[in-house]
Amino acid sequence: MLFLLLLLLAALIPGSDSEIGFEEPVSYHVIRISTFHNHSWVHVGSGWLGELQTHSWNSSSGTFIFLYPWSRGNFSNRELVDLERFFRVHIIEVQEFFMDHLMSEYQVDLQMAAGCELHSGKGFISFVHVAIQGSDFMSFQNKTWSPSPKGGRKAWKACKALNLRQGRTERDHRLLSVTCPRFALGLFDAGKAHLQRQVKPEAWLSSGPSPGPGHLLLVCHVSGFYPKPVWVMWMRGEQEQQGTQRGDFLPNGDGTWHLRATLDVAAGEAAGLACRVKHSSLGGQDLVLYWAPHSALGLILLAVIVALALLAGLGFWFGKCW
Repeated sequence: MLFLLLLLLAALIPGSDSEIGFEEPVSYHVIRISTFHNHSWVHVGSGWLGELQTHSWNSSSGTFIFLYPWSRGNFSNRELVDLERFFRVHIIEVQEFFMDHLMSEYQVDLQMAAGCELHSGKGFISFVHVAIQGSDFMSFQNKTWSPSPKGGRKAWKACKALNLRQGRTERDHRLLSVTCPRFALGLFDAGKAHLQRQVKPEAWLSSGPSPGPGHLLLVCHVSGFYPKPVWVMWMRGEQEQQGTQRGDFLPNGDGTWHLRATLDVAAGEAAGLACRVKHSSLGGQDLVLYWAPHSALGLILLAVIVALALLAGLGFWFGKCW
């Protein structure tokens, strides 16, 4: 499923366009995962405005779950009900099609991603991508289904069968070329305040598992920031440490992001290092956190305090018993 996200999630950087109020591109797409196992189907669906999830699918009731107050965009209740009905019908159609034409395994994982991407002054691009068992299978664009080179003969047969269904291809094309762009722009306009918000990051340092004898793994945690673009680097003075390794961006439950930056360094060279964080919400005032390892004296004092506390506790217990 990761390859679909990498392929389809377009960078959304809210701004102010002189005509319609967005910097390109603005994208909306739906991801659906259908799994056939033990003679039954399980469906999971989600809707995304750029990299922000705005909808999920309640498979029990066959209805949308709106994750934000503005997730309805500018569509009327009637239009949203019609879309819910379309998705329910589409799920049944996909099940029947794959059962009739492609099902030969006892377990099938089907991933579908469909949506549109709008470019200011350049129109839009619509897409549907289908994968089976995590591998590209076929795609839909300009009213035509095309097999993926990895799909083999099964993908070729499936596309041939689907392209013969003119009514369905016309319906899908209209949904992608008319409904999706209108919904994406309305959703972007309704959620503009949320998308353009600035949330300052929090940062802290820790040590990770030792990379080897005499080495430390310094870890800089940066969390709770929005929007996503951020710069994190281990520094010595003004010199960037090229050994800095940045992990993947991880989403927090509130829509903000989390990132880790690590540095493998010899234990004797850790002093003087700092983690620097740049983010648009900081107004040019970078966060700088200096590495301050616990000194041997500090560890000794801590051990003495713990020992005294234990002795005091034992003394109180013996006194009480006496």
